Amino acid sequence: MKIFFKSLFLGVIIINTIGCSFTQKKTEVYSEKQPNIIFMMADDHTTQGLGIYNSRLQALNPTPNLDKLAKEGVIFDRCYVTNAICVPSRASIISGQYSQANGVLDLQGELPVDKQYLPKAFNNLGYETAIVGKWHLHAEPAAFDYYCVFPSQGKYFDPEFRVQGPKPWPENTIKRKGHSTDKVADLTINWLKNKRDKNKPFFLMPQFKAPHDDFEYAPRYENYLADTWIPEPASMYDNKNNGSEATRGKNDSLTRIIGSSVSRRNLVRHQAMNLVHDENYKKYGVAQEIPTSDHKPFQWNDAERKHASDTYQLYLKSYLRCVKGVDDNFKRIMDYLESENLLENTIIMYTGDQGFMLGEHDYIDKRWMYEESMRMPLFVWGPKYIKQGKRSGALVNNTDFAPTMIDLAGGKVPNQMQGKSFKEILHTGNEPENWRKNTYYRYWMHMAHRHANPAHFGIRSKDYKLIFFYGRYHMDVDDPNVKLPYSWGNDYTRKTPVAWEFYDMKNDPNEMNNVYNDPKYAAIVKEMKQELKRLRTDLDEGDENYPHIQKVIDAYWDK
Repeated sequence: MKIFFKSLFLGVIIINTIGCSFTQKKTEVYSEKQPNIIFMMADDHTTQGLGIYNSRLQALNPTPNLDKLAKEGVIFDRCYVTNAICVPSRASIISGQYSQANGVLDLQGELPVDKQYLPKAFNNLGYETAIVGKWHLHAEPAAFDYYCVFPSQGKYFDPEFRVQGPKPWPENTIKRKGHSTDKVADLTINWLKNKRDKNKPFFLMPQFKAPHDDFEYAPRYENYLADTWIPEPASMYDNKNNGSEATRGKNDSLTRIIGSSVSRRNLVRHQAMNLVHDENYKKYGVAQEIPTSDHKPFQWNDAERKHASDTYQLYLKSYLRCVKGVDDNFKRIMDYLESENLLENTIIMYTGDQGFMLGEHDYIDKRWMYEESMRMPLFVWGPKYIKQGKRSGALVNNTDFAPTMIDLAGGKVPNQMQGKSFKEILHTGNEPENWRKNTYYRYWMHMAHRHANPAHFGIRSKDYKLIFFYGRYHMDVDDPNVKLPYSWGNDYTRKTPVAWEFYDMKNDPNEMNNVYNDPKYAAIVKEMKQELKRLRTDLDEGDENYPHIQKVIDAYWDK
């Protein structure tokens, strides 16, 4: 067994405590004691898709290499995204800020170089900085010393990369033959081997496209899990009292258009549409599509259960084959680091850019504040520096990643960053007494992209979750004087109801019972609303610039 997973053989990292301010000019401050830091992220890699999170998929052993390293570091059980969609999440990670502060509310937002605070801070500490793979923030990643990034989402096969060169961004490109996960690992290893300045510590961001849909895995994984039945979530078939009038409509009248589904419940987008074209359904063992011309409430029967189950099996096998590729290429990178004796002085942080729905509540994709979408995987490993073999229940979110990594490198967290460093947790394995009690969330893209999720915001504590869907029934969206966020535009369901949802996460971890109107929880709901209002003020996440939204908030706050 290779030794890179055995902390016994690894040296001690002593963090250099240079108090480097964010605004100072780039200065050579390299010390042998400064750790290299690798921030590795896989797109849509949800907690259910890692063995360390004890999900229904754990027995499939989907990530043996990631799991092994994670168990030698600190695993976070309550890590949450602040806006569960690719571009805003990445903007929060690079800026250390929530969406309104960094200006990236939706998939069209871009993060200019002056807000790329994370690589800038590392540059100021004398690090060489590099990013390889998915960037998706539209503006040039010019704060990095080296970049080799996909255009937008990038392609799974034979991907193109944007690089530095004589032409203006984004005209300098290279192409590589093969699968994108393999190519990101190849280019990462090539940078480590041939391109970096070996007299400096490095901050490196390998960013995999997988397992983002459409789940195009490398051909060598075609037989992986082929004869395995993938456990299904019970809520895919019976959603009980999850949701509200905002997500289901009165008497479930909106369930045919809200929330893209595994089953054929959603007429706008369901998973069989994503995985295969109609003419290929038989090839994959999925029944032919049955056209539906009306919006009558969806009814489960034997045929619909079979279709949903067949689709789910294909969905999960394709997803997990992409995950397998990430896990294997993670090992390739780790093997190279070990072979070059780089692991002694390196810290690894691994995450996904948000969670992902794998059939829970009959949902696919992300966007929701529901647990499988909002919850991110996160572990941090470092030889005899990061506490070994610990799990933390502290509430952390993706705005905390940048402050923590800068703190680990011995830098001062920039004042612009709203996130907090959790270095103390990594040192001790214990949560500080003054650590946050709630984490804030907001999804802006109202009924967008055929996934059709209503816009909402809320907070998550360790034991409870409060969500407000503010809808559009009371907004005059045709008034040219009404300022709307960019993403609000789909005509087929412009207006959705307003509603609150509240979940007792300690007793109902699968969010099957919305207890907002239960008198038993009235005092807790009131307290959570007060905290939600405080956080929105403290984080500058209010709606002063969107008075039509604020009007709805005011009208329904106490209802």
